[in-house]
Amino acid sequence: MDAIIIGGGPAGLACAFGMRRLGLSAVILEKAETVASAWRRHYDCLHLHTERAHSGLPGMPMPQSYPIFPSRAQVVEYFESYADRFDLRPAYRANVSRIRRHGAGWLVEADGNSMVSPNVVVATGWADFPYVPTWPGSDEFRGSLVHSSAYRNAAPYRGKRALVVGYGNSGAEIALDLFRSGVDTALSVRGPVQIMPLKLFGVPSATWGIAQRRIPARLADRLNRPLLLLATGRIEKVGLRRAAKGPRRLVEEDGRSPVIDVGTLARIRDGSIKVRGGIDRLASAGVVFSDGRAENFDAIILATGFRPDLRKIAPDLPGVFDATGRPLASGRATSELGLYFCGIIASPAGQLREIGIEALRIAKLAKQRLEAVGATNAASRFD
Repeated sequence: MDAIIIGGGPAGLACAFGMRRLGLSAVILEKAETVASAWRRHYDCLHLHTERAHSGLPGMPMPQSYPIFPSRAQVVEYFESYADRFDLRPAYRANVSRIRRHGAGWLVEADGNSMVSPNVVVATGWADFPYVPTWPGSDEFRGSLVHSSAYRNAAPYRGKRALVVGYGNSGAEIALDLFRSGVDTALSVRGPVQIMPLKLFGVPSATWGIAQRRIPARLADRLNRPLLLLATGRIEKVGLRRAAKGPRRLVEEDGRSPVIDVGTLARIRDGSIKVRGGIDRLASAGVVFSDGRAENFDAIILATGFRPDLRKIAPDLPGVFDATGRPLASGRATSELGLYFCGIIASPAGQLREIGIEALRIAKLAKQRLEAVGATNAASRFD
């Protein structure tokens, strides 16, 4: 086996396609029972923020029958079709517990079984690492408190008062979904944000990112600043603070994506969605905010993001991870020969597009490694 790919989502499928295109044999290990399991768990109202034309995986564009910004269900359908078209059949229910060095290659352990290969690609994404903050009084709150990864739709919250914590892309979309379903909704926004319209003067924002990818981040942000101010207005007037860094620098330097506005900002402006500050503590019936304001809420939804720590499955690898366990390199060689990560780091041009680019690059690196070590016929076992 020339390569082991961990994860049957878009990154794993794209990497497997890239390997096969170069004549390499690869196995995909997926802990769930379907491809794209994380996408199936996303909330119902989710749509891509990148246009269809720039969101297809290598070798197969998204169908032109899809809208410009496909829905979650359409994206899942596309991934299923992609796996079928290229006969990509993961080994399901294969929960990888550890990756470690094995001679010149790697040994992957999953559910008591093992496999050896000169190349390993970690393509798990970050959906399995929800960040759940705690506050004084968290144990006292009597309402519903869930992470956004567990949110599906607004049905359980109708007739209730809900607080969404965090104004990232998930928080913005969930708050809007709640409002549209008649839920009394507020947003807790602790820090500054950078907001971009879904389309900037008729062109999808991600397409602007692709067109400007060769321009240095600082210059691109400087050029785009007056356009964004014109498109989003003075967000300070509605209680928000604009981040000092522009969208490109936010992604490249901090690994944070800007908020792609799908209509939430307009509902904040007209008062339909209330803006509150950071949380100081929880109480039995609600929240006390940092400014001392106390309000009652029936439900709190934590759109607080994800913090992947992959050191748990790949320990003792200095130079591979940062202090939080996030890989330092995605889509390129790491400090450990034959170990790669795909789709882990945010991209200003769209995550699916970046996954496709990274996957093909990783396949080339894997083939070069095989040629260098003469390991094309490496022995492997997986029971």
